[in-house]
Amino acid sequence: MENELHFGALTERMKSFREEVLEEKPYIDAQRAILATEAYRKNQNQPRVLVRALMLKKILEGMTIYIEEKTLIAGNQATKNKNASVFPEYTMEFILKELDLFEKRDGDVFYITEETKKQLRDIAPFWENNNLRARGEALLPEEVSVFMETGVFGMEGKLNAGDAHLAVNYAKILSDGLKGYEERTKALQDALDFTDPESVDKNSFYKAVLIVIEAVHNFALRYSELAMKLAIQETNAQRKAELEEMSRICAKVPYEPAASFREAVQSVWFIQLILQIESNGHSLSYGRFDQYMYPYYMRDMKEGRTTQEEALEILTCLWIKTLTINKVRSQAHTLSSAGSPMYQNVTIGGQTSQKEDAVNELSFLVLKSVAQTRLTQPNLTVRYHKNLNKDFFDECIEVMKLGFGMPALNNDEIIIPSFINWGVREADAYNYSAIGCVETAVPGKWGYRCTGMSYINFPRVLLCAMNNGVDLTSGKRFTKGCGEFKDMETYEDLLTAWDKTVREMTRYSVIVENVIDKASERDVPDVLCSALTDDCIGRGRTIKEGGAVYDFISGLQVGIANMADCLAAIKKLVYEDKKITREQLWNAILDDFQSPENRKIQEMLINEAPKYGNDNDYVDQLVVEAYDSYLEEIKKYPNTRYQRGPIGGIRYGGTSSISANVGQGMGTMATPDGRNAYEPLAEGCSPAHNADKNGPTAVFKTVSKLPTEKITGGVLLNQKMTPLMLSTEENKQKLEMLIRTFFNRLHGYHVQYNIVSRETLLDAQIHPEDHKDLIVRVAGYSAFFNVLSRKTQDDIIERTEQAL
Repeated sequence: MENELHFGALTERMKSFREEVLEEKPYIDAQRAILATEAYRKNQNQPRVLVRALMLKKILEGMTIYIEEKTLIAGNQATKNKNASVFPEYTMEFILKELDLFEKRDGDVFYITEETKKQLRDIAPFWENNNLRARGEALLPEEVSVFMETGVFGMEGKLNAGDAHLAVNYAKILSDGLKGYEERTKALQDALDFTDPESVDKNSFYKAVLIVIEAVHNFALRYSELAMKLAIQETNAQRKAELEEMSRICAKVPYEPAASFREAVQSVWFIQLILQIESNGHSLSYGRFDQYMYPYYMRDMKEGRTTQEEALEILTCLWIKTLTINKVRSQAHTLSSAGSPMYQNVTIGGQTSQKEDAVNELSFLVLKSVAQTRLTQPNLTVRYHKNLNKDFFDECIEVMKLGFGMPALNNDEIIIPSFINWGVREADAYNYSAIGCVETAVPGKWGYRCTGMSYINFPRVLLCAMNNGVDLTSGKRFTKGCGEFKDMETYEDLLTAWDKTVREMTRYSVIVENVIDKASERDVPDVLCSALTDDCIGRGRTIKEGGAVYDFISGLQVGIANMADCLAAIKKLVYEDKKITREQLWNAILDDFQSPENRKIQEMLINEAPKYGNDNDYVDQLVVEAYDSYLEEIKKYPNTRYQRGPIGGIRYGGTSSISANVGQGMGTMATPDGRNAYEPLAEGCSPAHNADKNGPTAVFKTVSKLPTEKITGGVLLNQKMTPLMLSTEENKQKLEMLIRTFFNRLHGYHVQYNIVSRETLLDAQIHPEDHKDLIVRVAGYSAFFNVLSRKTQDDIIERTEQAL
């Protein structure tokens, strides 16, 4: 009701369309896999970049297309909305193993027919030892095999899927159309000098680009023809006119430049869709939507071609269509991406390159449209800065009050200077957008994987350091070893062991990342995505080969708060107060605090040691010191695009660990902070459950002590409040002041809010049928509560509820 009172309601047909999409059961879809297999079989003699282009052409020509009765935008990913296509060129391994298990999952359930199972089994022999996963594993050196066996770096998703984690240059696509890209490609191809050896590969790339541009054009024409066919059959005059207009638009964009708001929306949707047909990497984002779409919106408004109500309806339609895109992950991968998220981020607000407030009329309309649709996609981010429009900020809080975890807030005051320090041009730094969760990049100019390359589980590495280099979970040797904790006579001895261990583990993580990157570069180049990223066409290289203007990446460091609490407990209770001996603590950890004596030790660790999240320098500085070991080490290792063209080519830190805190926790034994074995770790850089006792200001102060300028991959902070806390105007203004202080004075990177009560979440576990629309913020994304695994649900329920 509050939604409708403040933001208005969806139109009747968008309301109905939304319900239809939400009611769709997600099925495993074999059609793309079959078409991809045919293309790969037919073109085995071609360079891989051409195989990929011809594959996309085959899929776009042969896949089922449809136009829903209530949609204003054309374009579908699979044979039915919310179906998940299979991408056999990445892997068939988990698909075949889990064919009979998809419907039995605790969370992220998919359905599958017997016919689909047969289709997938029929094509499987062709892909055996003939895809990214097989080739990637073959490249891995022996020294990192133990990490693949134990899954410690969380590489499951990187071998099974594409990369994405970027936004293409939508502004240029709208202004030039693919025709402009085609003309430039042809000119560069004609100018090649084949006495230069690089021209051979450039020529193949340019051929591939021209193939996919033509394929995308023809794909849009298929919808133009279908819309006209439906228009001829339509008896309702209004719908007939809409279909005729849809036919006209699809015949034009994205090949030709867009000239109206509706053309621009359709063009953007076609590209967003096809990029995810080409590759199943997630975190493919819309970039600064309110900036590049604004000229088309205002021109239509001034010339009377549209009304605000019509523009609002087409935006809500776009967000509903965005939800139709789906992805199936392996059971192991769902542990770090619970809720089937696609992380398609829309960024609004922020500043212009002239350093002025960028909020415009469309910024407000995007907020309103997202509030009306109230879905998990797109993932909405607002760029905050000290001169942000006050009315716009007020509206952001109103959207937060609706309780579906949006918008997240990223801080220009720390992110822009950080980018400039890394070598990003000032004008580009001011044009950054959120990508996926909280990670950031310059849309249309950034290479793959601005974050999410691999995980470093800090508490698990600490246990390894305390156990002479042997992983406590698997019993496998991970590092050379620096002795047993029982023999470490001082805290400095432990810190030295940590330093050596985490640096060695960091080096191993880089080896694994590089191998998978090189395998991806050779095996699954994404042609369309490269073509639409500056300046791959100019350089004649794919993104993986160094075609982008910028290329910075990060892994994810998991368990920041647990690490802080572990070190504080050890330093204070073992080495300073001597309330627990080293042997007692170690035995209690091995026992998982099960015996009566060890439960008492656990109570001491929990209750008598200072905790991260309370603005206590004692504990906060311990994790900063420990984190520095990782951040110093990672700087030594450039990525695979270093000195191949892009600015950067290096790695930095990132904490946007999605729901990996749950999955990584399931692989971590009991820890010195009193946490039991296999329980979730703290999420992002947020405090451990109920450890933050001094309110939200203290949490902000703690997080601000992290070396944020070195963690450009994202500093993810989740906060939770009850709806009652934001029920008054006074509290709403208090929250705004709190956020302003965090961003302006403390230089925080990011914050987002779950506005939902514990009681509601508990009731949703008991009566899921009464809470079908309940959405929660999991990490840097939102998900429907009912589709999450019980473990992830429990993790969200146990988070601290803050008061203002």
